[in-house]
Amino acid sequence: MASDSAQEDRLVTILLVEPNPGDTRLFTESFKDAKLKNSLYTVADADAALDFVNQRREYADEPRPDLILLEPKLPGRSGTGVLAELKNEPSLRKIPVVVLTSSEVGADIFKSKGLDVDHFVQKPVEPEDYIGFVQEIEGFWMALIQEEPEEA
Repeated sequence: MASDSAQEDRLVTILLVEPNPGDTRLFTESFKDAKLKNSLYTVADADAALDFVNQRREYADEPRPDLILLEPKLPGRSGTGVLAELKNEPSLRKIPVVVLTSSEVGADIFKSKGLDVDHFVQKPVEPEDYIGFVQEIEGFWMALIQEEPEEA
């Protein structure tokens, strides 16, 4: 396994799937303010999210994300549809997905459909709460990389 400091220094590619431009701006600014070592990419709908992770169309040259932050309420196909497709594709199912919920109801919807979600995070309501949200995502990511199996 790589050293802890090498893992912690690794640049994290995050895909935010969020249809609300105001929320997207708050997420983007909060990640920038937190000075985390990451590249944050944003898309606004399910089709763009799936094109991004599959590196298709205008996203052909983009990196595959290490982590996906998924808003369940998307225009067109829902977040549950995106997650189902990710989990059904062997090359994508290992990408951790954090579902952004506005309530416990959002988590219940994913669970009722039998979809395996890595983590649920309550979406911030107030702009000043976004920094805490970013810290929660960072904690989740750090826990994940500590669990990564040793590569041969």
